[in-house]
Amino acid sequence: MSFSVAPALRRRWLPLGGIALLLSAALLAVPACVESRPDAVPRAVSPRGPLAADELANIEIFRKASPSVVHITSLGAQRDLFSLNVQQVPRGTGTGFVWDAAGHIVTNFHVIQGANGAKVTLADQSSFDASLVGAFPDRDLAVLRIEAPKDKLPPIAIGSSRDLIVGQRVYAIGNPFGLDQTLTIGIVSALNREIESFNNRSIRGVIQTDAAINPGNSGGPLLDSAGRLIGVNTQIASPSGASAGIGFAIPVDEVNRIVPRLIRDGRFVRPALGISAGPPGLNPALQLPKGVTLVDVGRGGPAERAGLQPFRRGQRGEIVQGDVITAINDQPVADLDEMLAQLERFQPGETVTLTLWRAGQTRKQAVVLAKPD
Repeated sequence: MSFSVAPALRRRWLPLGGIALLLSAALLAVPACVESRPDAVPRAVSPRGPLAADELANIEIFRKASPSVVHITSLGAQRDLFSLNVQQVPRGTGTGFVWDAAGHIVTNFHVIQGANGAKVTLADQSSFDASLVGAFPDRDLAVLRIEAPKDKLPPIAIGSSRDLIVGQRVYAIGNPFGLDQTLTIGIVSALNREIESFNNRSIRGVIQTDAAINPGNSGGPLLDSAGRLIGVNTQIASPSGASAGIGFAIPVDEVNRIVPRLIRDGRFVRPALGISAGPPGLNPALQLPKGVTLVDVGRGGPAERAGLQPFRRGQRGEIVQGDVITAINDQPVADLDEMLAQLERFQPGETVTLTLWRAGQTRKQAVVLAKPD
């Protein structure tokens, strides 16, 4: 079979582009000389066979947990350039999950930080305005609430993080880059990591995972192989800003301790000792043991009532030794951050036992915690 050129074109020079167009048209034309071809039919489908056991487990975990996972859109105010009307516009997205049938939604504090409103989209794509119930920036946690029918609010199953083992399988469900209901799988890569929250407080005991976590996953659940919540995905370590196989989740034991108090009080109330701590460099400068060095004791506060003394200057300018808190209920505290983390486990009015160092002597002293001013 040959392609002929029309007579009108034989004696005319054509640019290369024109020749290419003519050849393309000729190739695409259906040749009249083709009399018959074999019928083209779809290929037969090869039998799949049953899914593997681990695939079935993945599918079942997603089927059970995904209805509890929500998409959160934070809103900001914007003034129209022409009408000068103020309206709410999307400013960021994240993930959350249903805590209870009352409509409480748990997410990261940084997902809604600086927003003046939020919308929660459920797994069935229905959307509801959310109100802020409470937040605890020190642990990057926040609780929202929506008014939705209870049959749309299946609470996520709660697990435990204290018995996690490096190597066990984990699942993350979230909305990376705004893509709803995305499942990624990995393992527990490490335990007891320490990261920094958005207000520069340390978050200890964090879970590290290689399950892919990207922007938009923040606030979503990290699940174990039983489909139970074991952590809240919060940060990634990445030079590019995308998943590099190092993600971090706040352990569920912390979440289960903090969230009920946010729902009840609207904020996390850390009980107070009524002290002021010295700067981090004070202990090594004075050759003191690790702990919280008291530089002031509030008048009438728990510490003063228990007889604690601060470091101070004497009449001749010398340093008068005061107390260093080295442990709370026999749990060592190396610095102020660790002491605050220990105090978060108690309520105002409860009694704790402080281990105190003063001038080379160690003693224990019971102190009744108070509400912060």
